[in-house]
Amino acid sequence: MDERNLIWLLGEDNPTVRYLTLIKILNIDEESEEVIIAKKAIMTTSLVPKILSKQNEDGSWSDSMRFYTDKYKGTVWTLLILAELHADGNDPRIRKACEFILNHSQDKESGGFSVSYSTKFNGGMPSQVIPCLTGNLVFALIRLGYGKDPRVLQAIDWFVRYIRTDDGEYLSPLDSKYKNLKSCYGKH
Repeated sequence: MDERNLIWLLGEDNPTVRYLTLIKILNIDEESEEVIIAKKAIMTTSLVPKILSKQNEDGSWSDSMRFYTDKYKGTVWTLLILAELHADGNDPRIRKACEFILNHSQDKESGGFSVSYSTKFNGGMPSQVIPCLTGNLVFALIRLGYGKDPRVLQAIDWFVRYIRTDDGEYLSPLDSKYKNLKSCYGKH
């Protein structure tokens, strides 16, 4: 790699890029002091602290009940950004956000993630579970340290049961509760 590019990637102005460069390009052990310092900087400089400063008391961002529909400002989108930035999933604010999304978006029965909360089901509305949201939240929750959490494992199992692989041929949704979401479960 060109030394100028490496110098840029190791700059301290973007701690996530620095951290990833150290572990993915330079193959420096995650236990090394340099990597530990870079990882800690993610939580203290740049975007992560700015994002966390706007968090609501309940762990959400923006309008808490519009966690998905408040595009790119709601809790779902914020968690995705934090996961992409390699924020520390052990941070209490991030754990609170993960718990918020698990309690408000996840359909307790199926394990998939819903675009809206249901007081009747005390969680995600079953008929509003969609594959892209479920996939995004499984990624974010695993990246933020919830990979062995039974609720995340249930969401992964949801994929085994409901993800569509018949893009060439239309088949009706595998579960009648998803029949109205043709853009997600119908022919692509």
